[in-house]
Amino acid sequence: MSTKKIILIIAGIVGVLVLIVAVFVGAITWFVFHKISSSDAAETARTYLRDNKTLKQDIGEVNDFGSFVTGQINVQNADGEASLHFKVIGEKRTVNATVDLSYRSNRNWRVTGASYERDGETIDLMRPYDSAPTPSP
Repeated sequence: MSTKKIILIIAGIVGVLVLIVAVFVGAITWFVFHKISSSDAAETARTYLRDNKTLKQDIGEVNDFGSFVTGQINVQNADGEASLHFKVIGEKRTVNATVDLSYRSNRNWRVTGASYERDGETIDLMRPYDSAPTPSP
């Protein structure tokens, strides 16, 4: 066998190994994003964001959410905490929102904190006594 054939065989084997690793890593990444996105915590957060009056005043009705939900969900025994990040697409504008949730004793997820970014400013969605943000033009 010539040196050229040996190099091509080695390059082919390395290429196949890289492809297998890439598919494996991609599958794990997709699985993690899918689990977070379809979790009860994510559904509770989406419902909260859809129904939040302060957010609606600023961005309009929530039309959709971005494709990826990022963040973390930690469950230990009968308790859990989550911090999830969403891209919220409204009628007037699109913002990035963060929702913190928790549950105790295997009860339903509850929102414990929520905010979104608008023009570099963080707007808290859980302050019941503050005035709502002025709608954008």
